Amino acid sequence: MRSILTMLAITVATLSIISCGSGKSKTDSKKGDALAVNLDTTVNPGEDFFQYANGGWIKNNPIPGDQSSWGIGNLVNEENLKRLREISEKAAKSGGVNGSAEQKIGDFWTMAMDSTKIEADGLKPLQPWVDKVNAITDAKSLLATVTELKKIGSSTLFSNFVTQDDKNSEVMSYKLWQGGLGLPEREYYFKTDTATINIRNQYLKYITNVLVMAGEDSAASATAATNILAVETKLAQASRKLEDLRDPYTNYNKMAIADLSKMNTKIDWAAFLTNTGVKGIDSVIVGQPEFFKALDNVLKTVPVADWKSYVKFNLISDFSGVLPDKFGIASFNFNKLYSGAKERRPRWKRAIQSSENAMGEMLGQLYVKEFFNETARKRYEEMVEAIREALKDRIGRLPWMTDSTKQKAYAKLASIKKKVGYPEKWKDFSSMKIGKESYFQNVVSASLWWHNYNINKLGKPVDRNEWEMTPQTYNAYYNPSNNEIVLPAGIFTVPGYRDEELDDATVYGYAGASTIGHEITHGFDDEGRQFDDKGNLVSWWTKKDEEEFKKKADVMVKQFDDYEPLPGYHINGKATLGENIADLGGILLGIEAYKKTAEYKANKPVAGLTPMQRYFLGYSLGWLGHIREENLRNRLLTDVHSPAKYRVNGPFVDVDEFYTTYNIKPGDKMYRADSLRVKIW
Repeated sequence: MRSILTMLAITVATLSIISCGSGKSKTDSKKGDALAVNLDTTVNPGEDFFQYANGGWIKNNPIPGDQSSWGIGNLVNEENLKRLREISEKAAKSGGVNGSAEQKIGDFWTMAMDSTKIEADGLKPLQPWVDKVNAITDAKSLLATVTELKKIGSSTLFSNFVTQDDKNSEVMSYKLWQGGLGLPEREYYFKTDTATINIRNQYLKYITNVLVMAGEDSAASATAATNILAVETKLAQASRKLEDLRDPYTNYNKMAIADLSKMNTKIDWAAFLTNTGVKGIDSVIVGQPEFFKALDNVLKTVPVADWKSYVKFNLISDFSGVLPDKFGIASFNFNKLYSGAKERRPRWKRAIQSSENAMGEMLGQLYVKEFFNETARKRYEEMVEAIREALKDRIGRLPWMTDSTKQKAYAKLASIKKKVGYPEKWKDFSSMKIGKESYFQNVVSASLWWHNYNINKLGKPVDRNEWEMTPQTYNAYYNPSNNEIVLPAGIFTVPGYRDEELDDATVYGYAGASTIGHEITHGFDDEGRQFDDKGNLVSWWTKKDEEEFKKKADVMVKQFDDYEPLPGYHINGKATLGENIADLGGILLGIEAYKKTAEYKANKPVAGLTPMQRYFLGYSLGWLGHIREENLRNRLLTDVHSPAKYRVNGPFVDVDEFYTTYNIKPGDKMYRADSLRVKIW
């Protein structure tokens, strides 16, 4: 999925995005065909289709200095930033009635942009929280302080959150999960290549720098940095690998609250849950019990002074973006080791992103009034049904699945709920306190609101109408617990083109395959297939069918394991399996649905391209762009999605229509023998 956990995906740059459904109905001839303008015709489609489809655009659009990658998603996001800035500036000028959306949006923007006040305040807004850290004397006070900091957005030691119970989707559960790491993923603590060793060395320097800027002695800060890295390495050793977090059964361990003390002797779980605000439940779900058992030992053996340094560093680092610029610059300089960005984004863009995190759906209400109409919404709602029908037909033709499993698959498919464009019911932000005390305080207030909002879900009916993304988001997701696909308005935007300017071939590839078909297929990928039509983690497959699925999925694991985007860095076939299955499934479903359209049957070329050629190019448009090496390396270690190039070339080699459309022959790099092609859905 363009993931629910990892929620954000990653045409000419000078083109602006025009509102869906507005204006005239034909493409402006000056800007050219949406697909043909991107081609690199010096490349043979059978050698590297991604480069053929997108290479022309890539050559003419270098990555800007403040970006780690640059492509269609960035263009949509950049235009949305401008739109949201206009909304925020208008709200700031109008002021708005106290407590209104305009007042909150305007005050948040005003304080985020007031660099003079932020610099003058220094660490004063943060000081009460630093004082709490300085007052830590033992494990009990450490946990009490960590509990308070988690509420305001600084998470250490482990992760905790509220979500639906995997095995009972009608109930909201409280989950404990591994965490506490400052580097993006456990492998950063153990890989021995030059780039990773350099990142660890620079991390030590970054920690030292943050503590010194906060007033600590330089020598003591350097020692603290070494000790913090040692603590995090111990936590990383106890953490499961990325691919192991995809098994919903092994990461589901329900425990009575009274039994948590058997897992940890150094953590008073009853006090932690009470102070967190958890009430009305008798059990929690522990993702990785071995991590918490190891944490117990780390709490026993690491000196309190080291824990204080660890928590203080994380607190300051987590809020570096709302503190004086020296903290934000230090954070940027370290994080560019992952991103490769050369320049820090301007303050106004950082302010909008912060506002999105705090009150994105509030901004979304104003956004959809202006930028997404009902005509566009109807087109994509109908496309969902066309693709749903295509999967029903494909399930019926599967030679490897027994009829009993097919009947349950039909039931699940029919039950998938579609959410298109924007929520029918908006969240109520009236109790979120936003004012003009400080930027830091507004971010803290928003974090506290979100903490309370989520904690208050416990013991109440599941709200299946809630959205986890804002309408302006260039992303989408499948939620297995709700058995739903969520398709925000932003994901359907093609920069520079109105919705009605785009032919069906382009749209079925761009939106039908890479978004709608992709998300529907997530309900039947290696993880999603384990949830039933009600969203419960329960086996509904026969043993034989399950074994057949795994055999077919293993072919895809091997296919992607073999790809090496950077020397020594292969794609993790197991970790990316769900996304790769969804990509292939989406392409196949899009083809089947598109073949039923009048446009396909008429078989008229556009811009010298046949309908099926345009379909494959439309899908590739969804992954148009390029990426810096540093960011690519980081994604190969941390992301459950394959790099964009392999989300095109990878699944295409498994699609029969790709071979016939582009006359792919043995000897071409994109050729894969029929016996080696992945055939699941």
